[in-house]
Amino acid sequence: MAINLSKGQKVDLTKTNPGLSTVLVGLGWDTNKYDGGGDFDLDVSVFCANGAGKVDNPKNFVYFNNPQNENASVAHTGDNRTGVGDGDDEQIRVELTNVPAGIEKIAFAITIYEADQRKQNFGQVANSYVRILNEATGAELIRFDLGEDFSVETGVVVGELYRHGGEWKFNAIGNGYRNGLEGLTRDYGLQ
Repeated sequence: MAINLSKGQKVDLTKTNPGLSTVLVGLGWDTNKYDGGGDFDLDVSVFCANGAGKVDNPKNFVYFNNPQNENASVAHTGDNRTGVGDGDDEQIRVELTNVPAGIEKIAFAITIYEADQRKQNFGQVANSYVRILNEATGAELIRFDLGEDFSVETGVVVGELYRHGGEWKFNAIGNGYRNGLEGLTRDYGLQ
């Protein structure tokens, strides 16, 4: 049975699931219909960061145009450009046992593509979530529903996997960014 998290809550992943080697991180959302005229295109980005929270190799910034990190242990399974339908809109596959030692945090973010031009923000997005599945069994281990706390933000860091004492844990973050992907990449040390 999955553990449902609240914002700021941290939970063990590998310690409570011995033998867990590969997970799928599923992210989903619904867009509210409004009369702005533009289609929504939300994207998942992944920042494979060092202990200081910085991405020290551009190859470790995973998104639709760079679908895997430096050794393919973190891989984006494909860009969903409409978000239509039930279930996960985008997924990231993480081989926990193969993540390079220098990567201590794997942060997952959702951003709205061309948000400023289309006059869109997370106040128009509902039912956002992140969940972690055991790839081998398909069992949902962790789930974090973001809620409706956003208004003008165009990007959200939903959560992160991080190493602690030789084990992987998950942190439910849920922090919004007004300046979307640009602000996120800057904060994670990318230009």
